Amino acid sequence: MTTRSYSKSPSGAPLYLKAMLPALPIVGRLPGIKHADGAVPDLVLERHGVTTDPDHLDSYNDVCGFALGDTLPATYPHLAAFGLQMALMTDASFPFAPMGLIHLRNSITQHRPIRVDETFDVSVRAAGLRPHPKGRLVDLLTTVTVDGETAWEEVTTYFRRGKGGAPEETLAPMAGVEAPDGVVHWRMAGNLGRRYGAVSGDRNPIHLYPITAKAFGFSSNIAHGMWTKAHCLAALQNRLPNAFTVHVELHKPILLPATTIFGSEETVDGYLFGVKGSRKPQTHLTGRIVTLK
Repeated sequence: MTTRSYSKSPSGAPLYLKAMLPALPIVGRLPGIKHADGAVPDLVLERHGVTTDPDHLDSYNDVCGFALGDTLPATYPHLAAFGLQMALMTDASFPFAPMGLIHLRNSITQHRPIRVDETFDVSVRAAGLRPHPKGRLVDLLTTVTVDGETAWEEVTTYFRRGKGGAPEETLAPMAGVEAPDGVVHWRMAGNLGRRYGAVSGDRNPIHLYPITAKAFGFSSNIAHGMWTKAHCLAALQNRLPNAFTVHVELHKPILLPATTIFGSEETVDGYLFGVKGSRKPQTHLTGRIVTLK
């Protein structure tokens, strides 16, 4: 296993440029740019001594809807990992070019809340390259530790469309789960992707402007899946336990601007929640919170 350490989060703009190079004729086939088509890389990317900027946290809370507190929202450590995730996906040893990937699922386990004043370490690696009926899947595994203790973990699952036909080897966390009906309407402005992108560092063109999204086959720019997940947790913030796992499956993208409907219902071990369209009967996200004992 090779470990690559960073003193700060890798810069987003150079990474997005690197992410686009494999799609270019001739250039995309050059050594160091063309991605390997095999196993996941035996590589771990890590940062040590990560601290939280209170102003940045305030901006994140404002965009996502979280109330202020002395602990980090459960989705916030994802931002500390995002640069490492992009660096891993743009490495030529990663089995897929990142611009063709679809963020399909995300699972976060908060073993205990992380205080705003705590320093933590982050590591990212790839695993779980496997078939899907319409292509292949791969996971990015992120671990956050505080003083050597695992406080937070994330599994981000990406889908690559292509030759498939084989069923998934294990049942997806949200398989067979329907989004509950709701009455809470969310009005999402056309600049939401730019606002969240400025805070998160995720400036994928599909989220920014209609014209940049159309270049990738969307009729308009789309909301970030991680913003949608964060906004769901913000809506349930006062009911969340200290230790829990939250799974989400991302379905139809949310074309901005949009009005969506959030619904939730309590279960024996947590909550089910989801986001649906207000005009069309389509589901954008299904989620489940499971309390850890």
